[in-house]
Amino acid sequence: MSEPDDAEAGWQRLDPRVLAVFPLRQAGALIPVVGVLLITGRGQGGWHLVAALAPVLIVLAMAVSKWATVRYRVGGERVELRSGLIHREQRSLRRDRVRTVDLRANPAHRLFRLTVVEIGTGSSTTKEGRLSLDAVTVAEGERLRRDLLDRSPIGAATSPAAGPPSASTLGASTLGASPPGAGPADPTTPLPDHATPPERATRRVGSGVEVARLRPSWLRFAPLTASGLVAVAAIAGTVFRVASDAGVDVTSSATLHAAGDEFSAVPLWVAVVALVAAVLVLAGLGSLAVYLEGWWGYRLTREPDDTLRLRRGLLTTRSLSVEQSRMRGAEVAEPLLLRLVRGARCAAITTGLDAKTSNRGAILPPAPRAEAHRVAAAALLLDDPAAGTAAVLVRHPPAALRRRLTRALLPSVALVAVVWALPELGWLWPAALLLLPLAALLAADRYRNLGHALLPDYLVISQGSLVRRRVALQRRGIIGWRLRQSPFQRWAGVATLDAVTAAGAGRYSVVDLPVATAVELVDLVNPGLLPTR
Repeated sequence: MSEPDDAEAGWQRLDPRVLAVFPLRQAGALIPVVGVLLITGRGQGGWHLVAALAPVLIVLAMAVSKWATVRYRVGGERVELRSGLIHREQRSLRRDRVRTVDLRANPAHRLFRLTVVEIGTGSSTTKEGRLSLDAVTVAEGERLRRDLLDRSPIGAATSPAAGPPSASTLGASTLGASPPGAGPADPTTPLPDHATPPERATRRVGSGVEVARLRPSWLRFAPLTASGLVAVAAIAGTVFRVASDAGVDVTSSATLHAAGDEFSAVPLWVAVVALVAAVLVLAGLGSLAVYLEGWWGYRLTREPDDTLRLRRGLLTTRSLSVEQSRMRGAEVAEPLLLRLVRGARCAAITTGLDAKTSNRGAILPPAPRAEAHRVAAAALLLDDPAAGTAAVLVRHPPAALRRRLTRALLPSVALVAVVWALPELGWLWPAALLLLPLAALLAADRYRNLGHALLPDYLVISQGSLVRRRVALQRRGIIGWRLRQSPFQRWAGVATLDAVTAAGAGRYSVVDLPVATAVELVDLVNPGLLPTR
């Protein structure tokens, strides 16, 4: 076979059904345009029909162009994508740099049994680090996911990766975590897993082992998430926009006076209670709708290729795969409202994930706290949650409590003083006094949630009050340390120790622990890293 033939071999088209999917996806924007052209073009003969038909023909032409020009090829070393009719573009990713292969299907795709395949390298530059195949059959998407995430010698070769962040990136006091003589730490090289798989009974689903699935009882946590307030804001924005399009200015003085007259017909407390109840009901219904759309059909499984696979979605289905070799830890987060009902979220700390498309690594919807710790343990291949995020913590010194009391009470005392000094604000005096015990309770809760634990394979870090977070960070995944002190910390004799990793947030802080304890912690995790005196 000639070289030109070899260069053109293996290229595949998108599925022909994309010719129907693409116009359906554009229908939401196309229908209003066509309607306006038909209405405004009356009395102009047949030209208004031509004008209304033009956008439809343009969309159909774009669909044909997409199907005719987009090609992809999966070779032994690279994944390649060609696109463009006038401006031709060819992009490629090295197979050994592929970190994620996610499947996504909106209602139009699902109608024709198609899916979008997102191939990513985990790069922060989405355009350069991702290839999108929109759309292929579900079977082809599953095949691409299996083949591209295959790390066997036949599937893909291992490539050298970049070294750890430099000292200028991490700060002047950053300490490299590689032992002397071991060379630079590699933030993307797969780490060996020493933990044994859980021995508890698991249910096999298809070709994978089920870790968790959505339970109807978890829906009680939906109204306690912030998505309800976002839904209320979206509804309010829609109402304002529709009113504005209808020529009604809801912010005008006349409209506000009319609303005030309506409310004046009922007692003030009734109006306030009705308004608050309406907002709460809308927020609850909005949260429930967002929860169901995002997490319907949720199932977390461990696949035969040793990946943790997440499937979810009601209207738009999503599939996320996390390689076990890329896992660097897990996080259990408990926002204040969820804490009140013993609820929590769970997220994976892993390299190579796009925070936007992966929902910041979330692998569990709002669920019972015990379930979040269990899923975190299963994701890390631990038998017992107490060996991970549910570990018993070492409390920090009383100086940490004093610092939290000081930072909470001083602003509250200043506000009370201002209210007391200004007679016109005298009506706020009871509310201002109430701030003092609330600030003290907040400080005490922040201290109660502060702590850390050093386990054989993980460093566990806990902090926060409004959102309490427990992070189990793999010790072998720590690529650097940063020890820092503010002037107030120096006076209190404490410091903040940052564990630097290539995954997740990139830095996880152990806050307000004695300097000697911080140095000892670094030495225990990386013996011989610090110079001996």
